[in-house]
Amino acid sequence: MKPANSGNAVASAPKNTDGRPTKPLRLGERLVAEGFITPDELRVALMEHRISGKRLGEVIVSLGFMDEQTAKRVIGEITGFKYIDLQTVVPDPVALQTIDEDFARAYMVLPLSYQDDLLRIAMVDPDNVILLDKIKRHVGRVDLRVEPFVASKKDIQEALDKYYGYTLSIDGILDELETGEVDIQLLAHEESYAHPVVRLVNAILTDAVKNGASDIHFEPEEFYVRIRYRIDGILKQIRLIHKTFWSGISVRLKVIADLDLTDSRKPQDGRMELFVHGRRIFFRVSSLPTLYGENFVLRILDRDKGIVPLDNLGLDEKSLSDLRIMISRPAGILLVTGPTGSGKTTTLYSILNEKNEVSTNIMTLEDPVEYPMELIRQTQVNEEAGMTFASGVRALLRQDPDVILIGEVRDGETAEMAFRAAMTGHQVFATLHTNSAIGAIPRLIDIGVPPSIMAGNIIGIVAQRLARRLCKHCKQPYTPEPHEKVLLEIKDDSTVLYRATGCEHCENSGYKGRLAILETLKITKEIDDLILRQSEWQEIESLAKKQGFKTLLDTALYWVLKGETTLEEVARVIDMSPLLDRKG
Repeated sequence: MKPANSGNAVASAPKNTDGRPTKPLRLGERLVAEGFITPDELRVALMEHRISGKRLGEVIVSLGFMDEQTAKRVIGEITGFKYIDLQTVVPDPVALQTIDEDFARAYMVLPLSYQDDLLRIAMVDPDNVILLDKIKRHVGRVDLRVEPFVASKKDIQEALDKYYGYTLSIDGILDELETGEVDIQLLAHEESYAHPVVRLVNAILTDAVKNGASDIHFEPEEFYVRIRYRIDGILKQIRLIHKTFWSGISVRLKVIADLDLTDSRKPQDGRMELFVHGRRIFFRVSSLPTLYGENFVLRILDRDKGIVPLDNLGLDEKSLSDLRIMISRPAGILLVTGPTGSGKTTTLYSILNEKNEVSTNIMTLEDPVEYPMELIRQTQVNEEAGMTFASGVRALLRQDPDVILIGEVRDGETAEMAFRAAMTGHQVFATLHTNSAIGAIPRLIDIGVPPSIMAGNIIGIVAQRLARRLCKHCKQPYTPEPHEKVLLEIKDDSTVLYRATGCEHCENSGYKGRLAILETLKITKEIDDLILRQSEWQEIESLAKKQGFKTLLDTALYWVLKGETTLEEVARVIDMSPLLDRKG
């Protein structure tokens, strides 16, 4: 029987006429209320449940009233446990080593990831408290936190056959490859985990996510392939692999990203998602023909890191306060500027997450959509189909939006539509490529937005950069040098700065993680007047500073004095030439 409700929502508990909730529905009653089974099917299942002693969900599946995948998903939602599709999972090798194969098969469990004191594990019955205790004892940690996921017995059995018994480390797989041949035909047409190239690609993806990389680069040279991760904004070489294996790796990457296997002469773009290291991770895949073969870059889109509350972005107090004031304005346009990789998307998604509620219709137009978000209607630009930013905004305005996000203002037509939306009572958030907040104003004029339209319709402009944060485990205090006292205008001899040293926690780089450096320009009536008169940007900046505006450099130096980063790191991402005029 087809369920009457095929969506993911689970009905809320019914209420009496006086508004008080009735007794909560039991599992079978909920399945009937949701339309997944009929009352007669429930009656039969309950009778068989009493006779056999099996769990009700298992009985319903065995009788054929629901297929196993749907049953596990729905029952998981009702009982509060997450359902996981093991077909899209790449387990963490460390987790697989933590639970031995005999135990996993005896109790039908599949370890997914193991980090710190948290073990994520797929189970047929996640509500089995006794089994959860056995897992803790098996691992040998009484303080272990076990997060169970619901999976079908069939899927767990297949996964155990797939993942146990094979080499999982990158070095081990490479050793295995060096002693055998790579069958490209098999790789292109089968999903066999037994193939070492399949395991090699999965191991690299898992390793990159585990190390906090934002991008993975596969770069073919004449005799080898270079693999690099971008971690904290810096590319780091991870491995060199002999060119012999590149054809197999490139085919595997194309298979999982759904790219054309037969075409290696033109750029291609694809997308995939996997459950890696205990989290659902999206990958954006780009291939580009080069002298020695196709170059692949995989952008890692981790929703847990990409969508965070504004309070958790780590902004300085002034930037956070200014941002909250600007987004509280009911209508107008807020521009976020900065180069590629400066965190604009993360900031905008955090803003949308702040405003995301049932009473607000949020529409986005992106190229591409990076993080799916519930409640928000997200549309991807498709210029081949005629869906440009300009035509897309025009279409969005007919969808009764309250808030609109425009991925990028690239031309005058898109800017015109963005400002038209702002002028008709909508909140509009958009990105623009400029070096500073104030630089957005001449840029808008340059692409054809009249000052008379800008004045009164811009809420504010935010410029952003990302700087590496000093590793908290190894940063070393020191007394600032004379030239540093001049640059930072330090008058107090007791001031201490910190330098990068390096340890095992930061892989000897001295830095771990990144911090956002912002300049927030609130557009006041006085600044609107200057925009209307087409004043020079220096005059606008002078007035803004009198009103409390802090530049990117001001914010960066604040973080240096707080001991969160270094002058060397600031110089890498921000122009420090304005400091050269300072005298000792």
